[in-house]
Amino acid sequence: MQQVMERPSEPSELPQIKDMPVAAIPEVLRLGMRDFLRAPAFGIFFSLVYVLGGIVLYLVFAANGREWWLVPFMLGFPLFAPFAAIGLYEVSRRIEAGEPLLWRDVLGVVFAQKDRQMPSMSVVILLLFMFWIFIAHTSFALFLGTKAFSGNTSPIDVLLSANGLAMLSFGTAVGAAFAAVLFAFTVVGLPLLLEREIDFITAIITSVQAVLANPASMAIWAATIAGLLFLGMLPAFIGLFVVLPILGHASWHMYRHLTA
Repeated sequence: MQQVMERPSEPSELPQIKDMPVAAIPEVLRLGMRDFLRAPAFGIFFSLVYVLGGIVLYLVFAANGREWWLVPFMLGFPLFAPFAAIGLYEVSRRIEAGEPLLWRDVLGVVFAQKDRQMPSMSVVILLLFMFWIFIAHTSFALFLGTKAFSGNTSPIDVLLSANGLAMLSFGTAVGAAFAAVLFAFTVVGLPLLLEREIDFITAIITSVQAVLANPASMAIWAATIAGLLFLGMLPAFIGLFVVLPILGHASWHMYRHLTA
């Protein structure tokens, strides 16, 4: 008989926040790699939409001569990346619990989130992403004006100009701030919503408390995620087929390290 994770119908008890040393980060990544190698098909499947999405965005922008618009989307990518991890959290949880890794069961758990608190969290992430795109568009107009790409000037030349570099610096700083906020909301919040029956506001608060209780290790973990995502996007987004699954599985193990 198949083992199916039973979701509690009553509100769950909140986890206790633990101290997590910086030295645990390599172990978390090792466990993420282990889970990916244990079930690579799931990692590739859940990463596919992000890889294809990045390629399609590039082709659309390139066809319209607006390659520069890929920059804010790439900087904003970490805002959406946590959603690639929902299915991977379930895979890691099943490996941890010794439950079977069946597609219908894993996908069933993922689709079941529509009836729980995950859609509310998705609205928070979507609003942050839309606000980030608005700021990116506004900063482009402020730094470069509306005729920046007129004439024979290429987008690369404009972006590498003094104003272009200033815009990129400003956008990177603002994008990092948005990513930091969302990281604090989701590093514990998303896996907590998957595993326990609590409201999304409580999940966000618990997640922020975990980050505040471990500022050094969480800052290094966030920088690790950002760095690996950036490297994964460089070779035409193809590296995300490996980076996203490892980070997704590792994030589940980070959640286990942070809570009891």
